[in-house]
Amino acid sequence: MAPEPPPIPELTAAPPRRPRLVVLSGEGGAQRAGADSRALVVHVIATRSDAVKLAPVHAALAGEPAVRQVIVHTGQHADAALTTQIFADVGIPAPDHVLGAGGGTPGAQTARAIDAAEELIAELRPAVVVVAGAANSTLGVAISAARLGVPVARLEAGLREGDFSVTEEINRVLLDTTADTLFAPTAPAAARLLSEGADPARVHVVGSTAVDALRQAARAAAERAAWRRFGVKRGSYVLVTLHRPANVDQDERLARIVEALAALAQDVPVIFPVHPRTRERLRPMGDAHRLLQAGVLCAPPLGYVDFLSLQTAAGAVVTDSGTVQEETSALGVRCYTLRTATEREITVSHGTNVLLGDDPRDIADVQPSRAAPTPCAIPYWDGRTAARVARALVANYALVRASAPGH
Repeated sequence: MAPEPPPIPELTAAPPRRPRLVVLSGEGGAQRAGADSRALVVHVIATRSDAVKLAPVHAALAGEPAVRQVIVHTGQHADAALTTQIFADVGIPAPDHVLGAGGGTPGAQTARAIDAAEELIAELRPAVVVVAGAANSTLGVAISAARLGVPVARLEAGLREGDFSVTEEINRVLLDTTADTLFAPTAPAAARLLSEGADPARVHVVGSTAVDALRQAARAAAERAAWRRFGVKRGSYVLVTLHRPANVDQDERLARIVEALAALAQDVPVIFPVHPRTRERLRPMGDAHRLLQAGVLCAPPLGYVDFLSLQTAAGAVVTDSGTVQEETSALGVRCYTLRTATEREITVSHGTNVLLGDDPRDIADVQPSRAAPTPCAIPYWDGRTAARVARALVANYALVRASAPGH
């Protein structure tokens, strides 16, 4: 078990760089301020993985008397049924507000989120906005908060893959620059933030809230035994999930991935819950039918517990998801990542993750591990990350707000 880290320093001695948002003009704002003096924490969710990462923080803050919470969904991923399922699986309430950032280009998503979030943040006047991930619409909300003088607290700070041709990499850097409080999942991520010039008072090594969510759902996932629906045995199959634009947005590359999965399915069972983004690309190409003909066990997108259940019993996982790289390392399941680099580098150095590289043909060589899963003891990934985050949020924003004049 990883040792308990030293106490997270409070920021009262080194307050956030930007001024806090003060009372806005208008009677409505004054009435709202008088109605509830607790510090408002706004959680921003743009993707399904954001919900998984923020749910433990929301739960950890639920019992804090000085805090009230609001969930804002940016609307970037608009699969309503799946979103509802994910929220239910991780135990987070339905969103209080949906911004409608929608699809389109990264710039369009960011711009819509900026426009919608500015009005909402001005109305809510939160003490802090909490963000995770690196979605375009999340960046838009963070920009609006910064413009209004509202502090931003950033989960997963300091993650870098070193490729600025990837939109998410640009978003990571901008989000880390915008945020006042930077919650790093690992010591190397924190060191990277410091090397980039971040004030040490802003940086806290806390661990991974995705691992917290996994620990909380692991028993339910194992009991669900989702692999039985596919007629396969524990440890015998390869689980596949692919959704990154670099892998699925180019027809030629996606066709090569389909070819490799079809070849792999000749040797071992392959379960492929098809991500909505991937499904939309496969449909006009006709490759979905090719996968089925090859015996690939395709499925619609799954809820969090169902997918986690498949991960717990997989012989190997092929993915391009950062969150799945973390989850497989925490579970001890061998992971093969179809990328040349990863922002979760600790899953390679201390976990179970192997970078396949850029050639989809290498997927065909993946085989289930014969060894039993051995969970990796990565420092701070101990299931107590959300408690550390909540402690810092209360100390740095709720208690500061309560002690400020007029509260």
